[in-house]
Parts: sequence; structure tokens; C-alpha cells
Amino acid sequence: MPIISLDDIEATTKTALEKAGARSDVAGQVAHAVRIAESNGNKICGLYYLDSYCTQLKTGRVIGDAEPEVHVDRPGAVRVDGKMGFAQAAFAAGLPAALESAKANGICGFAIEHTHTCTSLGYFTEQLAHAGMLAIGATNATPRVAPPGGSKAVLGTNPIAMAVPDGEGGVAFQFDFSTSAVALGKITMANAAGEEIPLGWAVDADGKPTTDPKAALEGSLVSSGGYKGYGIGLMVEVLAAALTGTNLSADVPPLKAPEGPPHNLGQFYIVIDPSAYSDAGFYDHLAALAASITEQPGARLPGQNTNRPSSVDVEDHVWQAVQDLAE
Repeated sequence: MPIISLDDIEATTKTALEKAGARSDVAGQVAHAVRIAESNGNKICGLYYLDSYCTQLKTGRVIGDAEPEVHVDRPGAVRVDGKMGFAQAAFAAGLPAALESAKANGICGFAIEHTHTCTSLGYFTEQLAHAGMLAIGATNATPRVAPPGGSKAVLGTNPIAMAVPDGEGGVAFQFDFSTSAVALGKITMANAAGEEIPLGWAVDADGKPTTDPKAALEGSLVSSGGYKGYGIGLMVEVLAAALTGTNLSADVPPLKAPEGPPHNLGQFYIVIDPSAYSDAGFYDHLAALAASITEQPGARLPGQNTNRPSSVDVEDHVWQAVQDLAE
């Protein structure tokens, strides 16, 4: 298994996206997101998606040169129409307005509308935290999760992410997780590897618990924590779809299908300027909270003290595929 530098991963990914039809700046934004995913060990949202990105650029499922439109119709509401392009480009276009709005009003609703899947939601909330904002994000996806007691998928894995600033340009802590018991990618990877999955991840088409990833893909995932996760998944659905005017999970087409209609997904971020509320007291409380956790041996805040490497292991066939796409 070769060890590839993140610089090479980002540069080769950008070239592959450009060759598939993405405008240079858009390709750079997506390539950087792939780099960060790989550096975090989040392979599902990294190079794993590149072939799909390139294929869908060629078939028109994602528009590689879309020009996002930013709207600020009310002081605390920023909306970006992504024009069926990449979510990374739409977010970048609206970020300055969202930060300005949050600073002026103390809080801002930041809606990203009509885009391709954003893959890693934490990639975006982290940027907001680096800018000094407390950020909560939500997005949805293809229907994969059945309601408790049901067998038909109506919700996506519907992740939620949160990133908290440390007051010094960094991130105090952050998390990004699906509201399903597990991310869909883990099921597909287990299926490809011919491995079983743990009970409690999914049910088959008849609503019965299964350890067979193929049966799980033909059935449904289940919510994390039963009714509690189900409720959070519904909240995400309202934020990500209803507030952005984009597809409900039930209407989202398969994300990796080569052809078909655009994803037409949305993301919604709650952006809060801590200085508008408890001012310096926010960071005093944050420090006290952190101390109460880190004083316990083996305990830490989520996402804290994450040292990103300069290079990562990439499977031979994956790196070869990436190079082929770039050529």
C-alpha cells in the first residue's frame, strides 16, 4: 500500500476534476475537501468519491462551472443557490456574507441550496469555527433509514455536525456523525469486502435485523439510539430540506448513479458569534468544561488534539484509479 503525500492527493484530485469538466477554482475547492477527508482518515468522503465526481461531471449530474448566487433577503438569513454545482463552491461563495451577518446580528442562518452532496459536513463547520463562530450544520441524503418499527427507508443518514471555536483561531472541539446507527459507506465497504456487519446497524427488506451487508443495502439502516436518533434525524430533515427548499430524503436519487437528475441537496448551518452573548465568559466556561473532561485519564473532547499527517496510506488500486482519472 503506497504512502501518498496530501499535497499529491490534492493536486492529482484537482487535475482529475478539471479534466472531467470542473472549473479550476471549483476543482480546487473540492480537491481541498478530499485532502482534509483523507487527512482525517475519513476515506468514505475522500478519494472514494472521486470517480463518482468525475463521472457525474461528464454526465451533467453535477455542474462543474456553476455560478452560485448569494441572497441576503433579511439581516440574519443568508441563502446560496448552488445552481446544481458542488456544495464546496456554494459554501465558499456565501461564507463572507454568513460571517458578516453573524457578527452583525449575533446569529445567522446559512442555507446552501440546490447542490451536489457535501460529503463531509464537518469540513464546513470547521471552517466556521476557525473564523471564530460556533457552528451547527445539518444535511440529508438518499433514503436509507426506516422509522422505528418500519421497514421502508424514508430518511437519509442525515448527519449533524458541530464545531466550537477556541478563541485563538482554532477549534476547541468538533464532531460530525450520521443520525443512523452507521454511515452508509461502512455498509457498502463491508459488502465489497465480503464481510459481515454487526447486528444493530440495519434491517433487511422485511424489517428484520441482519448481519448481511447485501441484505442491509436491500433493506434499511436504523437510527442511532432508536427513537432518540430518529427524532434528531427528523430535525435534520427539516433543517436541510424544508428550510432550503431542496429534496426530502425520500426524493433524493442515488448519489453515485452515473446518470440521472442532479442530487438537489441542501445544507443548513446555524452560525453563532459567541461574543454577542457571554463575550469572554464563553471561553471561561469552555475552558472549565474542557478541564472537567480532560482531567479524567483517557478522556478527551471530540476532535481535540487531532494531528493531521502530511501523508496517508492509499490502497494501490485506489491511487491507480485516481492517477488514471488525472491522465
